[in-house]
Amino acid sequence: MITLTTDFGLKGPYVGEMKVAMLRVNPNAKLVDVTHAVTRHSIIEGSFVMEQVVKYSPPGTVHVGVIDPGVGTERKAVIIEGDQWLVVPDNGLATLPLKHINPRRAWEIDFERIKRFTGWRISSTFHGRDVFGPAGALIEKGIHPAEFAEEIPLDSMVKLDVEPRREGDLWLLKVIYVDDFGNVILNLENYGRPKAVELPDFGLRIPYLDAYGYVKPGELLALPGSHDYLEIAVNQGSASERLGLNVGDDVRVKLV
Repeated sequence: MITLTTDFGLKGPYVGEMKVAMLRVNPNAKLVDVTHAVTRHSIIEGSFVMEQVVKYSPPGTVHVGVIDPGVGTERKAVIIEGDQWLVVPDNGLATLPLKHINPRRAWEIDFERIKRFTGWRISSTFHGRDVFGPAGALIEKGIHPAEFAEEIPLDSMVKLDVEPRREGDLWLLKVIYVDDFGNVILNLENYGRPKAVELPDFGLRIPYLDAYGYVKPGELLALPGSHDYLEIAVNQGSASERLGLNVGDDVRVKLV
């Protein structure tokens, strides 16, 4: 199985081009579209999305992620092997899913060698179709990365700065995802069970509860959400719009 996560959108031929290119390399590949609507160029959002899919995928799954604002530059195209596979640009996209795959080895894809498998030239602006997609299809077909890539140190991978930090009794957090409901997901896990959450920059103290329906429509709450990260929400409304928060924003939080 190969999962696909991109910021290509649904207008134009890009998703289709990548998928048929993969099927040309591996006609028996099972392709699963996670999303092609990651906010354009948002590596941190793409990393969160890939992490959630990795957590529930079976061993051996190949995850192809293409959020790649540096396409065509010197950034590496990499493969990471663990209990599952990640095929991504080396720009930090692998940061969050790496936590769940028990990573063991990494390779940099060799463009000249992968062209021997695909038979077409590599565009400088569409590595999803010409590099990442075919690489994922080859791995799923059983062809080892050593056939078209060079091993590199696993610890050389670019990592996003998404570690939560403490400042006295405050957590210094970052918005890593905003879903279509406007729920704001912050980069804090394993934080216990507070009674309330304070947002000092907004002058707010909101209850910490298990589900949206425990407050009235339009009211704010904090909760564990379905992804094990601290989440700020509005019942039947948008916390992102209410607080003016977007992916990448910094947020100070106090758990009480």
